[in-house]
Amino acid sequence: MDFIDTPLAGLRLARLAPICDDRGYFSRLYCQETLARAGFPDPIQQCNQSLTLKAGTVRGMHYQVSPHAETKFVRCTSGRIWDVAVDIRPDSPTYGQWFAQELTPDNFLMMLIPEGFAHGFQALDAGSAILYMVSKPYCAAAERGLRFDDPSVGIDWPLPPIDVSPRDRLHPVLFS
Repeated sequence: MDFIDTPLAGLRLARLAPICDDRGYFSRLYCQETLARAGFPDPIQQCNQSLTLKAGTVRGMHYQVSPHAETKFVRCTSGRIWDVAVDIRPDSPTYGQWFAQELTPDNFLMMLIPEGFAHGFQALDAGSAILYMVSKPYCAAAERGLRFDDPSVGIDWPLPPIDVSPRDRLHPVLFS
């Protein structure tokens, strides 16, 4: 697994190193020791899967507040997604900035999203599925969100956003 820095401090991509042969491939998705060396010391506490049926659907932008703030490790397992993270750390020089990466099963990229980032994605294909591992168990009372269409953040969604949940439409903007 190789790690790639992004323009947002602490947000990284991981490129898997599949071992391929004529039968297919084998790839390690998670190794706590490797992640700790890469700056993600917390062990995975929960693993989730999400399936999005329609291309254009946006889910997010979600985060948890302290002491339940979490690190996420995201992989697309079918279809394609536009995975987005927004820096919401007030003391960060990149506060309010976003970064996105297309994730597919074939590009072997995963996004490592540290605490202090809101996360969401847009399905680029119908039937897109993601697997995401998180460092803390889910706590409903700590759940927060940022509006997917916050004009002050200006996320450039590749497709017109559709099927945004009522809850996600009601999240506040970052800069009010």
